[in-house]
Order: sequence, then structure tokens, then C-alpha cells
Amino acid sequence: MKISIAVIGFVIVITVLFQSYTIMAANKTEEQKYTVVFKDTDFEIRFYPSSIMATINSNAKTYKELSGPGFRALAGYIFGGNETNSSIAMTSPVHMDINDSLSSMSFVMPSSYNQENLPKPNDPNVHIQKTADEYVAVIRFGGYASDKDLILYADKLHDILKVKGINPTGHARFLGYNPPFQVVNRRNEIIVPVDWKAE
Repeated sequence: MKISIAVIGFVIVITVLFQSYTIMAANKTEEQKYTVVFKDTDFEIRFYPSSIMATINSNAKTYKELSGPGFRALAGYIFGGNETNSSIAMTSPVHMDINDSLSSMSFVMPSSYNQENLPKPNDPNVHIQKTADEYVAVIRFGGYASDKDLILYADKLHDILKVKGINPTGHARFLGYNPPFQVVNRRNEIIVPVDWKAE
């Protein structure tokens, strides 16, 4: 009995230490830059300046179908699958655009890179692109994301925008901030491009 309690206690301690390390590592990860231009109780409006992204397109129609294969392909690129065998630092968030026509997953490239000094992917399905400046409405939720969550919070955000009289200019996208082995303090967001005039 005492041995069982000791083993359980050891496992709990190791789990807590591992999760603490994971959170600290995540806090050191470069995050895509943005400016909050409006904040309300349930949502906010952000301005995202243009950035360089590595993107893979997919016929996937769900979060589950896109997340695994998309992540593996993009991770292969930043972990050395490129013309210079360079390791490129992981950033956050991971962008996912899931829709009925053509879905995609994107990694934001570190700010130290541009289209000239970023190594070319070995995988022809990985594309390097520069995004346009945009204003987006954002709603946040925790836990492990699912297709049900993505639909729920996208609908909730669209309802809020309708009440506020803010016009969407595109469909909802998903932003994920945490590695899959991080259990606590998970951050997920749904963003929708909006028509927002800068003050």
C-alpha cells in the first residue's frame, strides 16, 4: 500500500514538473505580433501586420483530418526539411483554415526571416507566402480544441459581430497556441477578418 502511494506521488510530481517546464518553454516561444485596437467583454479586434508563413493546403474538412498530416508536413520543413537543412524555430500560433473548398495549415515564420533568407522547402506541398495586413475579430477558449468547439465559437463570434454591427469580410479560422502534450493553460482562438477602420 505504501509503495503504491509512493508511486502515485512520484507520478504526480513528475507530471507537475513536466507541465511546468512545458508552460515555461511555451512562454519563451515567439508569438505572432499583433495590436489590440478594440476590447470588449467576450471578444476583441486585432490588427495583424503582414507576416511570412509556411503553408500546406489540404482537402481535409475537419480539424481532426487536417491537424495531424498538416503539422507533420510543416514540422518536417522547420526541422531541417529544406534546401539548407536548417532548423527553424517554432512559433505560435498555428493557423488553420478549415472549409469546404480548400483547407490549410500555416506556421508563422520567426521575425528574423523574410522571403529572401528563408530556405526553400524540400516538400513541394509546403508553400512560403506573405500575408496581407488585416483586422480580425477574436474569441478565445481553453482546453483541447475539437471540431465541435470550432463550430460553437465561430457561431458565437458571428453572433457577437452581428449584434455589434461589425461586418465580417471572410470566414472563421482557428489559432492554436500549445503543443499537444501541454494539459493546462491551453489557449485556442477563433478569428474572423472584419471591416474595421483605423482611428
